[in-house]
Amino acid sequence: MSVPVQPVQVSSPSSRNQITNFVRQSRPRLAQWAPVPLRLIVGLGFIEHGWLKLQRGPEVFAAVLQALGTPFPHFAAWATIATELLGGVAILAGAFVRLSSMPLAVVMLTAIFTVHWQFGFSSVKLLAVTTAGPQFGKPGYEVALLYLACLAALVVGGPGPWAVDNVLKARSRR
Repeated sequence: MSVPVQPVQVSSPSSRNQITNFVRQSRPRLAQWAPVPLRLIVGLGFIEHGWLKLQRGPEVFAAVLQALGTPFPHFAAWATIATELLGGVAILAGAFVRLSSMPLAVVMLTAIFTVHWQFGFSSVKLLAVTTAGPQFGKPGYEVALLYLACLAALVVGGPGPWAVDNVLKARSRR
């Protein structure tokens, strides 16, 4: 004997409407938080890059810059390290975002045109998979463009909540 199977409705049209309405109403409140993950990843990324250059020794980075034909390579090495470290901390904290984005953008544009451009767009170039693991080619300018896009979004859209810039703005209104 077979039992007729009735179709089960997982959600009624009214519950779907409730969810849709909730999402629509929540979007403006949630949108204000969009800059926070950008600040976290961009700030930490710049700090990491600056810290690695400092750990390896500024003279090692200066030698790379000299090989690229950069004028005043030792000064440029220290300026880049300071920009990445201080700018990264500023972006992470949401402090002076517009101001600190400018030198960080210069660092990224310099990296694109002096190092990464010749390797094309893609940052991931899988050459082979060996017993030692995957082997990758030289990275293109894709990631540097992502950093620039995030910086531009922060400059245009603001640093979002939990930002030093907001505290400074509130104090200046008093």
